[in-house]
Amino acid sequence: MSRERATRKVPSAARTGPVSHAMFRVVRLHRMLAGQLLRGLGLHRGQELLLMHLWDSGPVRQTELIAVLDSDSATITRMVQRLEKAGLVERAPDPHDGRATLVSSTAAGEAVRAEIERMWHDLEAATVGDLPPATLASLLDALGEVEANLAAAVTKP
Repeated sequence: MSRERATRKVPSAARTGPVSHAMFRVVRLHRMLAGQLLRGLGLHRGQELLLMHLWDSGPVRQTELIAVLDSDSATITRMVQRLEKAGLVERAPDPHDGRATLVSSTAAGEAVRAEIERMWHDLEAATVGDLPPATLASLLDALGEVEANLAAAVTKP
């Protein structure tokens, strides 16, 4: 899509925020494609992120998943229940705190890792297309700065 065409899509009320509007459009399309690719694996958006965290950290309390995935308790509980029903995670009492529950990946959860890694590869390939390495490096730098700006703004009272 040309820049001129993208600019025409900006509603008049968002003309003072063309970057924010462009990010909104890009994120919406990225989430749509991620959802399509995940559906091919029988997963919903976010479930792969939960599994990735478990693969890297081992068993964790649900409260940690809430914090890491920046979600609410009800959403994480439903996500864990669905993954547990699919046999990809399991819950067990925390041996150090009987009030807490630990969530861990199962052997079946570990077995989908290669498929999720392939899905992320496909998502990345579709996202960046044929952008040259220098452009990708600049894009990552710029996105890092944007993320830092937004993180600072979110933490302000």
